[in-house]
Amino acid sequence: MSESPAAGAVRNPDLLGIYCNDHLAAATGGIELVSRMLGVHRGTAYEPRLEELLDELREERARLRSSMAALGLPVRQYKQVASWVGEKLSRGKLNGRVLSRSPLSDLVEFEFIATAVLAKRAGFETLRALAEVDHRLDAGLLERLIAQADKQHGWLADARREVATRVFGGDPQPADAAADS
Repeated sequence: MSESPAAGAVRNPDLLGIYCNDHLAAATGGIELVSRMLGVHRGTAYEPRLEELLDELREERARLRSSMAALGLPVRQYKQVASWVGEKLSRGKLNGRVLSRSPLSDLVEFEFIATAVLAKRAGFETLRALAEVDHRLDAGLLERLIAQADKQHGWLADARREVATRVFGGDPQPADAAADS
């Protein structure tokens, strides 16, 4: 039986492995960050959406692992560990307060996770483009994950503006369409 022309359509599989492992490590860091944010925002209006986001991030990480397995790409555990440790170390950043949590921490965390969702979406777009020529990837799943990232970013952009207004004042409405990206 001959191999399907779609199988092995990946150019530069070593680079794709690095790329996917970097996204997988970022997913691990994102899950850790959202877990921490959830702990901080228990009992607030943000809790249900953060719970939903955390569940979705976990599913997305599992789907990325499955896609990597379908392509025969190894998972580099050291990148996962480094991302986990990096997120823990980021908690010690200077934020203007020594013994208590600064309101600035909320803003920085919402900004960071909103930006990370855009990067994650770009990774899914890259894999979706590859799925056009390599049918080991599920293009429909990748389309769903892209739409999910769009939904996540829409909510996070709104939350980020609300938090910024709470911290600094002003109007939480987007200045223009670019404010949502």
